[in-house]
Formats: sequence, structure tokens, C-alpha cells
Amino acid sequence: MSADDVIVVGTDGSDGSGCVVNWAIGQAARMGAHLRVLVAYEIPSYSATNVDGSYVNIDDGSLRERAMEIAQGVCDKASKQGVSVDSHVSPGDPASLLLEASKTAAMLVIGTAGSQGFADRLLGAVSAVVPSRSHCPVVVVPRHQEGSPFMPVERIVVGVDGSDNALTALRRSIDVAAMWGARVSAVSTVPFATGNTLLAWMPPIIDRERVTQDIRVGLNVAVEQALDGREVKVARHVLDGNPAELLAEFSTAVDLIVVGNRGRGGFAGLLLGSTSRELLARSTCPVMVVPSHKRDKNSDPAKASPARTPWERA
Repeated sequence: MSADDVIVVGTDGSDGSGCVVNWAIGQAARMGAHLRVLVAYEIPSYSATNVDGSYVNIDDGSLRERAMEIAQGVCDKASKQGVSVDSHVSPGDPASLLLEASKTAAMLVIGTAGSQGFADRLLGAVSAVVPSRSHCPVVVVPRHQEGSPFMPVERIVVGVDGSDNALTALRRSIDVAAMWGARVSAVSTVPFATGNTLLAWMPPIIDRERVTQDIRVGLNVAVEQALDGREVKVARHVLDGNPAELLAEFSTAVDLIVVGNRGRGGFAGLLLGSTSRELLARSTCPVMVVPSHKRDKNSDPAKASPARTPWERA
């Protein structure tokens, strides 16, 4: 079984994890992929004491038993839908185990918060760490109260800023669209509006029409190269505004948002870019975060970094 045939879903059995599992099963069924259910359980690092001062024995057996029950429940659900499935139950940090699994998977599917709960607009620890360091694309599925939302995937929005990582995300969004027969909207943003009223009194220092046109040209070139002849409908939009805010607005009306983990203004090291980080905290639909990949030495240089020039001019 190759990495392209495996989707890994991380779950902890919490109330919000049902939609995560449903999304992963639906994607595996569509791809004809094998589903691997990963359930991690953490043994407390502190030692509790009884009233008499003796140490309390921590029974990790019960923790493992509960984890196995969760995994079996997901396996049963996937099997009923004709999806090939297995499970992996292990003690340890969930983020670390997921990152290890990402080395041999086509996709990770996780939720926004775990069973310990977080404030509504904050990311859980796993969803804050895994997308920035994963070796494969990560789909972060938000909480949803009823049903199996966001399936089928019919409408996809991808953020494109001219970076190599964003262009990889664009190609990935077209791959997903081709699989589902979905429509794609490729969105580039120009943050002309800063929200600072003092700037309204200053003379313009850039030619907005020129910048917008350059970015539109770059977006069109990038889309055509990413399509590579495939018949996928891709609308192109150049919008004025904050990219994370605009993509979050789109998330209320589409089934999937696709972004790179770091854009042109990205961060050094293994941190998420500001747009993808903010989007994950605000999106109401699943977000696919696509990692950057080192250019293959045998790849076509003309396709490795398409449409850089118009963005650089902007």
C-alpha cells in the first residue's frame, strides 16, 4: 500500500469529532483510499496521592481500552460504507503521532479542538501544530452540530498569492476538484484597504490598477499551468482586502478552502503563515493546508514556479 492510498484520521471520541470522522470516510470512499484511524491516549505525567499519602496507581489499561473502543467505532462506521480501514491505538502525544503518520500518508484529517475543549475561536493544540509541520496535506474540519456536512465537495476556494507554496495548493485544489467534479474559485487579494483613516489623506503612492492587473495576469497564468489541460472549471478573482478575512467569509458558502501553510510573507522555521493560521481559527468549512515541497530535481523548471514575475512586479 503506497502513501497515495492512505488517509489518516485523528479522533479522540469527543462530541465534535463525529464530523471529522464523517469527512474522512467520505473522502476515502471518493478516492478509493484506505482509511487509518489513529487514536492517541496520554498518560498523566503527574503522580496523585491518596489521603494516607500513598501513591495512586494510574491504570493506563482503562485508557487504552477506551481508545480501542473509539477506534473500533470508527472502523465499524467506515466498513459499513465500503471503505477499507484499520486502526492504530497508541499512548503518546497526538500531534507527534500524527506528524509521524504524515510521512506515509496522502492526507491527514483532524478537528479544531479535542475533548478538553477550547474557547470557540481558538484552535486546539493538535490543529495548531500539525498543519505547520505535516509532510502531507492536512484537512482541518470544524465542529458541526448535525449530519455529515461539506460532502459532497462541490465548491472549492483556493487562496493564491504567487508563492511556490500557494501554487502547490492551487494544483492540489484542482486535483480535488477533478476527483469530485467540483468548481474552483482561485482568489488573490490586494490589501489596499488598511483600515487606517489617516492614510485616506495621503496621496496614492502606487498605481492600484497596475497592481491589480499584474496580479490578475499572474493568477491567470498560474491557473492555466495548474490545470495543465484538465477540464476543471476555475473562476479567478482579485479582491481588495485581508486574505484571511475574505477566505473566512467564503467558508460560509463553500465546501472546502485550500491554502498553503506559508505564503510570500511566511514565517521562518515551522510556523504557520499568518493567513492560514487565522483562517483555521475562523473558517466554518473544512480547510486543507498544503505543505511546501522541495522542488524535484527532475521537475520541469517552467512548471516549478509559475507566474512569479507578475506578483514580484506588484
